[in-house]
Amino acid sequence: MLRFNDIADRMLEYNPACDLELLQRAYVYSAKVHEGQARLSGEPYLIHPLEVAYILVEMRMDATTVAAGLLHDSVEDTLTTVGEVQRLFGEQVAFLVEGLTKIAKMEFKSDRERQAENFRKMLVAMSKDIRILLIKLADRLHNMRTLTFMKEESRSRIAQETLDIYAPLAHRLGIYWMKQELEELAFRFLNADVVEELEQALKSKRQAREVYVEEVIGVLSKKLADAGVNSEVSGRLKELSSIHAKMQSHGLSLDEIYDTIAFRIIQEGPQENVYAALGIVHSTWAPVAGRFKDYVALPKPNGYQSLHTTVIGPYGERMEVQIRTEDMHHQAEFGIAAHWKYKEGRLQVDGDDEKFAWLRQLVEWHRELDDPHEFIDTVKIDLFEGEVFVFTPKGEVIDLPRGASTLDFAYAIHSEVGEHCAGSKVNGKMVPLRHRLVDGDTVEIITNPNQYPRKDWLEFVVTVRARNRIRHAIRGAEKERSRELGREILTREFRKAGLNFKKAMEAGELGALAGKGRSATVDDLLSSVGYGRTPAREIIKRLRGESPDEPAEVTKPAKRRGLFRRKEPSSTGILVSGHADVLVRFGRCCAPLPGDDVVGFLTRGRGVTVHTADCRKVFELDPERRMDVQWEADGAPPRRVKISVKSLDRPGLLAKVTKTISSASINISAARVITNPDQRAVQTFDLWVSDVATLNAVMKDIERIRGVRSVERMKG
Repeated sequence: MLRFNDIADRMLEYNPACDLELLQRAYVYSAKVHEGQARLSGEPYLIHPLEVAYILVEMRMDATTVAAGLLHDSVEDTLTTVGEVQRLFGEQVAFLVEGLTKIAKMEFKSDRERQAENFRKMLVAMSKDIRILLIKLADRLHNMRTLTFMKEESRSRIAQETLDIYAPLAHRLGIYWMKQELEELAFRFLNADVVEELEQALKSKRQAREVYVEEVIGVLSKKLADAGVNSEVSGRLKELSSIHAKMQSHGLSLDEIYDTIAFRIIQEGPQENVYAALGIVHSTWAPVAGRFKDYVALPKPNGYQSLHTTVIGPYGERMEVQIRTEDMHHQAEFGIAAHWKYKEGRLQVDGDDEKFAWLRQLVEWHRELDDPHEFIDTVKIDLFEGEVFVFTPKGEVIDLPRGASTLDFAYAIHSEVGEHCAGSKVNGKMVPLRHRLVDGDTVEIITNPNQYPRKDWLEFVVTVRARNRIRHAIRGAEKERSRELGREILTREFRKAGLNFKKAMEAGELGALAGKGRSATVDDLLSSVGYGRTPAREIIKRLRGESPDEPAEVTKPAKRRGLFRRKEPSSTGILVSGHADVLVRFGRCCAPLPGDDVVGFLTRGRGVTVHTADCRKVFELDPERRMDVQWEADGAPPRRVKISVKSLDRPGLLAKVTKTISSASINISAARVITNPDQRAVQTFDLWVSDVATLNAVMKDIERIRGVRSVERMKG
């Protein structure tokens, strides 16, 4: 069992001048306020803040941060107040604890909304002090280590959130050991059957691999020593999550995965020495073409530096070798904390501007994107994907997410360059704007002042900056069109009613009317008319001082021709603003199922179109057209959905899949099978499913069938 002395001793190793008295008081206070509380494991609750504090000292944090780690749950889970924490432990500790408490105390309608807004709040807090995020990461890591004691539903939700948000954030901060452990723990909880299968398959080869590792370490150590290179060589079996990811991305079986072993060389001296060690490795074993990465000359945005190479080792076995100096290893282990210095009892960060540039960019996106769902979906792409490094014609290095297009590059240079991008050259050759960039490309952008963003650009850009700017331009154009349409409709209706629209505008009558309703300005009122939210005849009646027959906003069932129709409740299973008699259709791009988080958008003359909350189409639509929609509690009729099953081409496998589907009482309306010469098969099924929970359950059952590589729900 972890003790306070373990934390104190570890901290004194790297910061002898730390304020141990502060830590002692924080420990005693935490023990007092949490007395009598227990975790789901049955252990005293105090174990959790102690473990969080120990993770923080493993990251070499300052005493203030570790004290906040000991107290991080005190305000949330006890009668302690922030004021009391400030009085007893100082302003900095109280600020960190309050930042963590604000994140934890939020309440949300759905898991997705909770995740999105949690991330928003965490972003705002960590922009003020990055240590809030580090404490949150330590808290999440210990919770993941003890996740076994939670219910299965909670385990899956927390593990998925860890994989989506916390592991990538640890990666962005450069704390690789934490990123790997979070990914591995999440993978094990989300894919228990796959983990068991992989462990059984690897178990038989474990002893042989251990012998192999020792042999390679011996050869490498001798070669490096003979060349006068002082170094330490280590080897390990790669994480199961890493092995499985490679199996999935390349469609391979475990027997076809060769580089499951990774070796690391940590050497003394300047960074130039890593290239000498690389030469020794390549002269000993043949390198695999296209599997060399130089993160020393081109460090990752989080400061990570290392050489990565894959070679054909003894007995024809592929193996990955990482080569770095001690300073590079220190950076890789501690990430952003590697740059922190303790001077006069205060925490300072070297190279602050460079290290936190990505965080400032996140804060900028946070301010620009009002919809939390849109924010988290777009930020995931830009912040958490792998990087690709390309060059401007002047030789400046630009880092982009892997899969970025030349149009993403244009927006990365400047928003104006992106908006007027008319063509692009890669390595001197003309390429389309959707051309995917690879490491080392030199990109030149051709602009035209008459070029403006188009909707189809959203189909291939991946960066937040590009998607956000394109959507903003498209929405602006849509609003302008809706205003013009509203102006035309009102002009026509005013003429029919014997009124003059132009005079009403000049006299300020429409402005006064807009101020009394939900439309803040005349432009908003015109847009509302153009979108069909506000009938023109209602505006005319209000100008004449008559009582309108219908409410100005469509928040209740209306009798407008073409927009709504009377129908029996539950015919679609969707309620619009609490009402069931609204004309509803479902977006083909995402095929919503009962149980999905959904949003609705008003479509002129076609009622309300329902999309899933994570549908990419949603982010292209004007938020002003959004309607409150939800599934009826009594259930909805089955809806058609497509799934794709990728598997080995084996006799009887299709029969097993169809039997699994039928056993769940799901009707198959269509099935297609495509086989490849490499003994792979892709099975596509059209299913009639009553709700998303049933679909998810049958997909998990299909994944358990031996020979099945992946199962996914198809959208679009």
